[in-house]
Amino acid sequence: MNDKGGIVGVFGYALCVAAAAFGIAVAAYSAATSMARQPEVQGRLFTVFILASAFIEALALIGFVVTLMVK
Repeated sequence: MNDKGGIVGVFGYALCVAAAAFGIAVAAYSAATSMARQPEVQGRLFTVFILASAFIEALALIGFVVTLMVK
């Protein structure tokens, strides 16, 4: 029995997780750099960073659901 659908699903999920981790890392780097340059806008930048991280994680969860649907 050749189950290529499971392998494709696992690879798709791994790709979604890697993309989400990269997106959050870039957002965290940008937020930290911006806060270092302008400390007075720290509160607003932190709020935007948390929202961006939540949206990126939501996209990762959508990718997880899609990979489960492929199988």
